[in-house]
Amino acid sequence: MKKIILLTALVLGAFCFQTANAQVRVKLGLNINTQPVWGPTGYDHVEYYYIPDLDMFYYVPGRQYVYQSRGRWVFTTNLPQRYRSFDFNTGYKVVVNEQRPYRNAEKYRTQYAGYKGRHDQEIIRNSHDQRYWGNKNHPEHNKWNNGRGPRRGQQ
Repeated sequence: MKKIILLTALVLGAFCFQTANAQVRVKLGLNINTQPVWGPTGYDHVEYYYIPDLDMFYYVPGRQYVYQSRGRWVFTTNLPQRYRSFDFNTGYKVVVNEQRPYRNAEKYRTQYAGYKGRHDQEIIRNSHDQRYWGNKNHPEHNKWNNGRGPRRGQQ
């Protein structure tokens, strides 16, 4: 009887783990085609970028810059004037897949301080990986076939 109970518990536990894992994947989803073309390559899902040079975040789903002003975190779709000279194509971006990472900004400031001034990150715009062609701002977007992958003869 103990073996049956143990076996049932293991099966139910495995089922619950599988269900929870599937729910996390569905919740996160893919947002590869909505990431900005200045974002780093290699990520199917991104919630935020932390930009060490500016000590600010970029919220990908909302397309909003998140920065501190007078002790408050501000969300805006327009880049503030003081950051407009920054080149997002060359500046380093750290992918952060956590809710409200700005609440732990000191952790990111400390952890990624050494990334300030780095310009060695491949970005989506410069990638020839076909999975990025679906991004309407990618230079090779015209080779994309309405979400079905590359057009014939474009592989």
